[in-house]
Amino acid sequence: MVPARTMKAACAVTTMLLLAAIAGCGDKGGEPAPAAAPQVDAAFASAQQAWRDQRREDLLRADGWTSLVGLHWLDLKAHYVGSGERIGNGVRFAFGPERMGMLSRDARGNYWFTPETGLELTLNDAPLKGRVALHGDHQPEPGVIGFDEGKGQVSLIRRGTRHALRVKHADAPTRLQFAGLEYWPADPAWRIEGRFLPHPVGQTLPIGDIIGVQSDSPNPGVVEFEHEGRIHRLEALGEPGRDLFFVLADRTSGHGSYPAGRFLDAAWPGPDGKVVLDFNRAYNPPCAFTLFATCPLPPPQNRLDLAITAGEKTYVSPVH
Repeated sequence: MVPARTMKAACAVTTMLLLAAIAGCGDKGGEPAPAAAPQVDAAFASAQQAWRDQRREDLLRADGWTSLVGLHWLDLKAHYVGSGERIGNGVRFAFGPERMGMLSRDARGNYWFTPETGLELTLNDAPLKGRVALHGDHQPEPGVIGFDEGKGQVSLIRRGTRHALRVKHADAPTRLQFAGLEYWPADPAWRIEGRFLPHPVGQTLPIGDIIGVQSDSPNPGVVEFEHEGRIHRLEALGEPGRDLFFVLADRTSGHGSYPAGRFLDAAWPGPDGKVVLDFNRAYNPPCAFTLFATCPLPPPQNRLDLAITAGEKTYVSPVH
């Protein structure tokens, strides 16, 4: 038989251990408490909020990325286009006149649009009355057909060797039911100064997109930056003298941030080669908000072994 004194001592020790275990657990069943928000000064916080406000405003413009309602690939030499279901439209829009007109391609690969009579359409904001050339996004002066008193837009885009009609409308469900953006807390530690290392003039980088097309994009240089004692590199896209553009993925991709990666802009480096990478302003590509975008994907060089807990989080849309 165990002596009573020994039993009491064992019970006391057991009770202390249980109390310690309970004290170590939070209200969420043992999950670690969330990290405290970083301390930021008023000017930094104000600048970050102003950027976020502008970001939301851009997305929600009547012709912003949330207004996309269609992406229609053009496989035939001629298509009737419009929203009508039973009148022979080869391309059927979600919005607009039942029959808007005919889009045709000539032997040289140029596209022409002939509107239906009696419709009030525009081309680049001027009245559209007859057959016109419809220039695509790869040409110096792209054409935009306006309909529904300016609420809708149709434009021609080229991806690889294929063309498509991109349709926007101010009444798009993805715009009217926009759910808002979520961010990690703004943190000055994620505003990092890097060093720009230029590539030879004219160098390009193959960039694939979400629809499987690969194209060569201008690749003026790479930016090296340090985080927690490790050196990382990001290949930059863009033309000399303009802002640098980065398509990147990191260890938050699919685990808090958009699975296919995020975008980041940075000012072109000065004479000292310094570049500021403000990851608080990493943002989602258009594909996070619509099914009708053709977003570039991060090249292998820009898939970072680093969890960037800054910037825009995954967007959860109420529209399916």
